[in-house]
Amino acid sequence: MTLLRAGVIGAGAFGRHHARKYAEDPRVALVGVFDPDAERADLLVELHNVCAFETAQTLIDAVDILTIASPPATHAAMARAALDAGKHVLVEKPLAATPADGADLVARAAARNLVLACGHQERIVLEAIGLFAAPERPILIEAARAGPWTGRSADASVTLDLMIHDIDMALALIGEAPAHANAAGRCVHGAVADELTAEALFPSGAHARFFASRVAEERVRTMRLVYPSGEVRVDFVAKTFENTTPFALDPNFMDKPDAQDSLGANVRRFIDVIVGSRDRAPATGADGLAALELAHRFDVAAAS
Repeated sequence: MTLLRAGVIGAGAFGRHHARKYAEDPRVALVGVFDPDAERADLLVELHNVCAFETAQTLIDAVDILTIASPPATHAAMARAALDAGKHVLVEKPLAATPADGADLVARAAARNLVLACGHQERIVLEAIGLFAAPERPILIEAARAGPWTGRSADASVTLDLMIHDIDMALALIGEAPAHANAAGRCVHGAVADELTAEALFPSGAHARFFASRVAEERVRTMRLVYPSGEVRVDFVAKTFENTTPFALDPNFMDKPDAQDSLGANVRRFIDVIVGSRDRAPATGADGLAALELAHRFDVAAAS
């Protein structure tokens, strides 16, 4: 079997995880990494015995598949270069910094019949619980995602940094695009929002409310799902849920390997699609674009 040559753009926290997952996959040969911070790149070089490339383009030219885990403002340019070179791409969230750039990436991937996936791996946890197989759609979703300031992704709003995970899950669970969106936020450390409260109303009458903060005292990752027949409350930090619905959800979902390592599962399934053993990635480029579009609507509403 010919191994897929893989590379990673961005040697930060997420890039390190992606590099390790590629290195562990028997279908893949990890070729190298690009990061303008040579010290960070060298850490991965030493760990995996691979090359540090001098430019993103030279890495792109040397691989078949690529993860982009660089700062959000660079996602579109890096992904565009990779797609134009005929490479399959997994972009960490957000897919791009703007909906226009995201739509351009989706169109380029489709035109070249390339796999474009996005790093919304929280979907895999919902899948493990059994929520995607539930016989009802939620009529209300309330999500909170907060934590202390770290300085990471300071160039992106908290909407694109944190809330977009919950936006993606809500869109996947409700199954339609929102008709109305509104938001309010506040800036603490710069020109973009560090805390945001948002809501979306869907054509079916479903309602979603979101709260995200990266200037909170404690780490919170929760979601409340209200169905016609009951409620499900998920704590993504504790890895537990409460269920008053009649749905046959799995209380032992964290025993499943994919739930224990959702990022690794996302990478493996991305590769599955490329080798033809799976029809689609957990979150496609189109899924990433849908989440990006709603996040953008929230940011515009909060700024007005």
